[in-house]
Amino acid sequence: MKKFLIRLNYKKWFNVLRDGIARNNPIVVTVLGICSSLAVANMVENAIAMGIGVTLVTMLSSAFIALIRNLIPSQVRMVTYMVVISTFTIVFEMFLKALAPEVAERLGAYVGLIITNCIVMGRAEAFAVKNPVRYSTIDAFASGMGYTFVLIMMSLIRELLSNGSILNISLLGADWINWTIFAIAPGGFFVISLFIWGLRVWLKYYEE
Repeated sequence: MKKFLIRLNYKKWFNVLRDGIARNNPIVVTVLGICSSLAVANMVENAIAMGIGVTLVTMLSSAFIALIRNLIPSQVRMVTYMVVISTFTIVFEMFLKALAPEVAERLGAYVGLIITNCIVMGRAEAFAVKNPVRYSTIDAFASGMGYTFVLIMMSLIRELLSNGSILNISLLGADWINWTIFAIAPGGFFVISLFIWGLRVWLKYYEE
């Protein structure tokens, strides 16, 4: 671990971490992982579980691909990515079903669809296959945290407005009338569009 830290270029470490969380946030800037975010970010518990899953799978996949990057023939690199990503996704799904079966049941097929999540594949192709393990792991962690942050912020708004509570703790009282639309996709589109607009203004990220 000490050698790992010594070999890190701290300026590059900071830049990679910042880019993944903010400047190249997978949802807000590069607009990846939208389908899963709309589906699972209606409850905070679901958002946390999916965020952890995507972050862990991205980190482990990127680290492993970076480790064997010089051994992967260019003709089969996509197939290799899929095999690696699917392996770690299945392992996470098994752990989730064992440790939090109710959450796993609510997430349903979306846990397995981490395999096709553009964030995981994108970090493998854009970064891990070109960089050493230490930076690939940091890049994957940053992208996962950027995804998780947006998911949790969306779920806080959607769960509060659709149920009047957060994590089964009532916050708006018995007289609150649930806004059911925020529990389904149209409400999710509205919330995520506001996040994309607001954070792009804050980051001063504008497309020509």
